[in-house]
Amino acid sequence: MQKFHTSPIFFLFILILLAGCQSQTEQPQRPNILFAIADDASWKHFGAYGCDWVKTPAFDRVASEGILFTRAYTPNAKCAPSRSCILTGRNSWQLEEAANHSPLFPAKFKTYAEALAEHGYWVGSTAKGWAPGDPGEINGKRRELTGPKFDEFKTEPPAKFISNNDYARNFEAFLEKRPEGQPFCFWYGSTEPHRAYEYEAGIKYGGKNLDEVDEVPTFWPDVDTVRTDMLDYAFEIEYFDLHLQRMLQKLEELGELENTLVIVTADNGMPFPRTKGQVYEYSNHLPLAVMWPDGIKNPGRIVHDFVNFIDFTPTYLELAGLTAEVAGMQPVTGKSLTDIFFAEKDGNVVTDRDHILVGKERHDVGRPDDQGYPVRGIFKGDYLYLRNFKPERWPKGNPETGYLNCDGSPTKTYILDTRRKKGIMEYWQLNFGKRVAEEMYNVVEDPFCMNNLADAEAYAELKTEMETEMAEQLTAQGDPRILGNGDIFDNYPYQGAVQNYYNRYMAGEKIPAGWVNETDYDADLME
Repeated sequence: MQKFHTSPIFFLFILILLAGCQSQTEQPQRPNILFAIADDASWKHFGAYGCDWVKTPAFDRVASEGILFTRAYTPNAKCAPSRSCILTGRNSWQLEEAANHSPLFPAKFKTYAEALAEHGYWVGSTAKGWAPGDPGEINGKRRELTGPKFDEFKTEPPAKFISNNDYARNFEAFLEKRPEGQPFCFWYGSTEPHRAYEYEAGIKYGGKNLDEVDEVPTFWPDVDTVRTDMLDYAFEIEYFDLHLQRMLQKLEELGELENTLVIVTADNGMPFPRTKGQVYEYSNHLPLAVMWPDGIKNPGRIVHDFVNFIDFTPTYLELAGLTAEVAGMQPVTGKSLTDIFFAEKDGNVVTDRDHILVGKERHDVGRPDDQGYPVRGIFKGDYLYLRNFKPERWPKGNPETGYLNCDGSPTKTYILDTRRKKGIMEYWQLNFGKRVAEEMYNVVEDPFCMNNLADAEAYAELKTEMETEMAEQLTAQGDPRILGNGDIFDNYPYQGAVQNYYNRYMAGEKIPAGWVNETDYDADLME
């Protein structure tokens, strides 16, 4: 019988081959992605952060089985620009027209959803994706920036103004149509708790009472009207969470939850005066919980690193085995969150995640010539520094056109009436009045940003350090506002239905602005 002799080199080759096969089998599959985004909700109003008057069991589950982030921020606290940052991995001042609210989305900026769809992912969305604005066209087809829409199934909403979109059932429909073996990427864009609300819905349908609200921000009067408004807001957050709970249950039933990256957040702060559309702690600081049973190490952690909305896109790309260049995207500014996912530490995990740059340009119209209210700022450590570039303008929009960068609400009406009917200026000034050029706050001791430290001698050195760091980084990022060409943002056309609103209104044209009340207009303050 013939014998076969093998050399040591042959055995070494076999061992290397087997090791390679083993390492390949140990590599995790590309994860599914479920991104759930509430429409206007501040970070403190979710149960995992210790809030008792808003019940969010689904969010709390994601936090307890994954990571709860305590310092997650959007660079720009308004629907369209915040979502533009999420979708591109770039700060709003790096996005040309998309820095503004209700813009034309530039064709040059491919979104992560578009990129993943081109690289083997089953991609879709329900309800509010990127909005408001014009997503534009590519090759004659309207772009779907968050993926094709799945909005077929409807339900009976529990209160007026809540969407009849059956978000969870539409997620199921998306999964049912998925080709076998494909990873998925789904955008759940609830329209809650965006305005409007059915007044007293939280009390009538949610069984809530006014005493449950443990804290009313000090820039609003602590009265029943405001507390009722806050409970209605809470009721709508809970509706968002209810559908998330159903989605998680469906994934569990299908055996898909283990390898699904679930990210839950909101696009900007609560839709109340001095929060949404501004650049304060309650404007930009947002909820964030992330779970991925197959991927996140040591789940149940609480992480205090600064995390930016522009970090989501590079995270998705990395886990999909892509780079921005390979995906055909513009370079991303954000940093993948896998350095936190794959660590086991809690608290402060990554040393250089120690700050966030923030800012805004034009949000809603309502100033002459559709001007914006440009701001840049930096959160670092316990402090926020802000530079208001046009303090002569009205930060919420002009009074005579209804302060259009503040949604109509019972709280807004009450505050406006304190000035009109009672001659009390304090709350009106805090919420609607003009601001100084520089602001600085200790957001840990003063989360409502009431005590401006910008002119305090004790903070002069720190203010200079923060301002310098902010300016250097914005310069490196090519921010037109810092480079002396900031007016370009005012010159980009507004794509909403009320273009050139101020000039037309003041010329006598009666133009409805559906997001404010008719009583919001303060003609007596016209300059």
